Amino acid sequence: MAKDYYDVLGVSRSASKDDIKKAFRGLARQYHPDVSQETDAEERFKEINEAYEVLSDDEKRARYDRFGHAGVAGAGMGGGGFGGATGFEEIFEEFMSAFGGARTSSSGRRRGPRAGGNRKVDVNVTFEEAVFGVEREVEFERFEVCDECTGSGAAPGSAPIKCAQCNGTGEVRQVQQTFLGSMVRVATCPTCGGKGTTIPNRCRKCDGSGRLRKRAVLKIKIPAGVREGLEMQVRGEGDFGDVDAPRGNLSVFIHVREHEFFRRQENDILLDVTINVAQAALGDKIVIPTVDGEVELSIPAGTQSGKTFRLRGKGFPRLRSDGTSAGRADQLVTVYVEVPNRLTDRQRELFQELAQSFGTEVQPQAREKDSDKPFFERVRGFFTGDNPSGE
Repeated sequence: MAKDYYDVLGVSRSASKDDIKKAFRGLARQYHPDVSQETDAEERFKEINEAYEVLSDDEKRARYDRFGHAGVAGAGMGGGGFGGATGFEEIFEEFMSAFGGARTSSSGRRRGPRAGGNRKVDVNVTFEEAVFGVEREVEFERFEVCDECTGSGAAPGSAPIKCAQCNGTGEVRQVQQTFLGSMVRVATCPTCGGKGTTIPNRCRKCDGSGRLRKRAVLKIKIPAGVREGLEMQVRGEGDFGDVDAPRGNLSVFIHVREHEFFRRQENDILLDVTINVAQAALGDKIVIPTVDGEVELSIPAGTQSGKTFRLRGKGFPRLRSDGTSAGRADQLVTVYVEVPNRLTDRQRELFQELAQSFGTEVQPQAREKDSDKPFFERVRGFFTGDNPSGE
C-alpha cells in the first residue's frame, strides 16, 4: 500500500506550503543518493520527491486530500508543474546543479566535437515514377571541410592550442552556495566553448570555422511506392561538423505530381472511364490506360453506371515493414454510362423504336438545337409559330 504523503514528509495535514517546502529541503539533504549513506536512500528520495510534487501543488493536494492516491494517479516524478516559482523544479535545479557536470543542465556539460547540421531538399516525381521508383540527381548547398586548413580552423603552418582558462578540459569549476552548503558546479568553458582549444591564428579562407559553404550534387534513389510528402533520410550527406564529429544527414521530401487520369487510394490506382448506352446495354471491349501500358477491358452486357472493375497487379507496390515488396496492389476502373445530350434524327428514331419495344410510350421533348435557347424564348416560339416542329 502506498505511503501517506504527509507521513513521508513528516508534516501534518494542516501544514502550510512553507512547512512542506522546509520539510522537503531537510529530507532531500538527508536522503539524496549522492550524499546519503543510507542503504535505502534512493528509494526514500523518490518517495520524498513524489510527495513534495503533490503536496506543493494546490490542485493536486486538494485531489489527494479528497480521493487519496487515486486522485493523483500518474503524478510521479516529471509529471508536470511543481507549485510555481518556488516549487520543486527550483529546489531540485538548485540542488542538482551543485553536483558534477553529469548532473547539471546541458550548459554545464562539456560540449565536445560538434556534429554537422542537417540539410533538406525537395524532389518532384511523376505519378509513374512514384509507382516504379527512379534515380534523381539533386543539387543543394552544404558546409564542406575547408580545403585550406583541413577543418582545423587554424591558418596553414599553425595549429589550435590548449585553452588557457580550462587547461584543455573544456570545463570550468565554480563554487556555488546552496542549502546544502558550498558545492562545486561544473560549467562549459566560456573561452573555448567546450572545445578545450583556441585558435590564435585563424584560417583566412574559412575565418577559423573549418568549413566552407559549397554546392553539392548527389544521386538519390527514390524507391518504388513513395507517397506525397514522404521524408527520406540520407545519412552522412549533410553538413561537415567539427573534426572527428559525424556529418549531418540529408532529408529528402518527395512530391508526387498529379496525373491527368489516375488517382491514388492507399496502394490502389483509380481510373474513371465513360461508355455510351449501347456499350453498356450490349457489352463491349474497350482499351484503357494503366501505368504498365494499355490493356483491354471487357464490359459485360447490361453494365450499370458506377460499376467498378479490378485489374489485379496494376497498382502501387505493397511494402512490408522491412521495406521489401509484397507484390503490387490493383487498378480500380469505374465505368460511367454517358447519356447523350444531342441526337441525330436517325438516333432519335432508333431510341423511340427501342422505347416502344420496351412497351414505353415516350413523349418527345424539344430538339437539341432548340434546347440551347432560353426556356421563355422556346415557349414564345411555340405560340408565335417560330417553332415549326410544334414541340
